[in-house]
Amino acid sequence: MRVLERLLCIIFLLASVGCTSDLTGETYSRSEARSVQTVRLGSIVSLRPVQIEGTKSIVGSGAGAVIGGVAASNVGQGRGSTVASVVGAVTGGLLGAAAEEGVTRTQGVEIMVLEDDGVTRAYVQQVEPDQVFRVSQRVRILTVQGTSRVIPY
Repeated sequence: MRVLERLLCIIFLLASVGCTSDLTGETYSRSEARSVQTVRLGSIVSLRPVQIEGTKSIVGSGAGAVIGGVAASNVGQGRGSTVASVVGAVTGGLLGAAAEEGVTRTQGVEIMVLEDDGVTRAYVQQVEPDQVFRVSQRVRILTVQGTSRVIPY
């Protein structure tokens, strides 16, 4: 039974990580490719580190429920085993959902930009290890299908 529990945990972790989307300024969805983008220019006024919450899909709670139910089914006999399985599945589902959100949470940056049209706007995107923003740096804001990204100019 331990092998099954470990296998289910590994499947859960791989599924959780595989479901995350990249929220950097360098990544485009398939539907955004080859679409016309609006380009605005501006200067960074301030930067602030933020956390971007992780995904909350059925994968985490479902995998947790299965693991919890299977693990608890060995407790007791008859009705006791059934009750333990239900409690284990509910508890596992809650723990699985929390684990998925924690594993897929990412570090972000809030970029406040004074755009050339005189309007100040804030943008949040995932931190990219090879990209450094600085206050007063000139940037481009690219917007396509309602999604904006900040790119150094």
